[in-house]
Amino acid sequence: MNEALPPSSRRAAKSPSVARHGRLKRHTLWKTLAKGAASVLAVLLVSGTAVGAYAALDLVQTAKPTVKLESEKVLEGVPDIGAIDGGVNLLVIGSDSRQGQGMAFGDPDEETAVLNDVTMLLHISQDHTHVEVISFPRDMLVSVPECPDPEDPEDPLSPLSSVKINTVLSYGGMDCVVKTVENLVGITIPLAGVVQFMGVAGLSEAVGGVDVCVAERIEDEYTGIFLDPGVHTLSGVPALQFLRTRHGVGDGSDLGRISNQYVFLSALARKLQADGTLNNPATLFGIAKAALDNMTLSNALANPTYMISIAKAMKDVDLSKIAFIQYPTAYVEGGGAVAPTASADAVNLALQQDVPVQLDAAGQDNAFTSATDPNAAPPADPSAEEAPAAEAPAAEAPAAETPAAPPVETLPSDVTGQSAAEVRCSVANDG
Repeated sequence: MNEALPPSSRRAAKSPSVARHGRLKRHTLWKTLAKGAASVLAVLLVSGTAVGAYAALDLVQTAKPTVKLESEKVLEGVPDIGAIDGGVNLLVIGSDSRQGQGMAFGDPDEETAVLNDVTMLLHISQDHTHVEVISFPRDMLVSVPECPDPEDPEDPLSPLSSVKINTVLSYGGMDCVVKTVENLVGITIPLAGVVQFMGVAGLSEAVGGVDVCVAERIEDEYTGIFLDPGVHTLSGVPALQFLRTRHGVGDGSDLGRISNQYVFLSALARKLQADGTLNNPATLFGIAKAALDNMTLSNALANPTYMISIAKAMKDVDLSKIAFIQYPTAYVEGGGAVAPTASADAVNLALQQDVPVQLDAAGQDNAFTSATDPNAAPPADPSAEEAPAAEAPAAEAPAAETPAAPPVETLPSDVTGQSAAEVRCSVANDG
């Protein structure tokens, strides 16, 4: 996992022993008080109880220092407690750093790399009718634009070319990863968060576990996960092990792991809607607390009001309109890394124009997952339930009252992924 950091001639004079993830500054008193007021307001508006006020203050006391993003200047004002107004672009960065994670995931003194092994972009459309989650393979080669230096803002970091995306967090911190993805896809990303191992475990516990389907027995001694075929409710460390496993699923590659992660994430989306989780104040508080306790967040995202507003924007999105997409790549000559293919332009264009996407049937025929569960019937797809034509014939509705359907971007067949409505199962690595 410990890969060499990208080269930079401008860095030669600086100490090589300092991890390039930046030092975070503590909030000033007034910022902490302002954050506390926002937390109390958010939780009180949702719960309307004294317990809610206590919970909100608890959020403030446990929150980590935040990071300022250059792109967050596009955000104006504070949203109310309803669904956030307009669209959302949020980058979730999974760090493999062992610092502060105990010994369960390796010795933090021995495994000191700070690699963003998971980089996912969450896009919620302006009208809240569709959501795209884009995963960028950890070994994908990218260009890194000039970035602010977290340790010396007056002396920016030099641009880089053809470096693996998972080295960018170590090079320039959260803001640099954001700027790199912005440069890649052509949109502004004003919200971001870095999550470590225990953060993933905490978030899965906050929602009460996630039901995942396993088609074949998974055995992975590297992450310590062993699952028989069937449906398993995963929470805490087992959920993290499932998301981290690479050797136990697919072809043992990072691309296979991404497909496995979609099994978990699509199941999570179905759970959040089916259980009414996003309307439950206690669960919303648990999710916010897990995030604030375990994640390093950008300034705006650390506001619990924003967290709740983003959650509410997703609660009514049709599951078939939530698409998990693996950014299209192909192995470079010699292997060891991948590079974006021409099909990436179609993904970028859909994000830039804020249009829903449709995955080609061939793209969904994924060799790393299976739509068949041999031991348990998958849950029903609520999006498949339609009223009989005789009860509500489309032709009877006045044309003026029927909004025009937004254009749909049909992605090329080499773009793999799935919708949240599709129930898939993890396939074991037989290699």
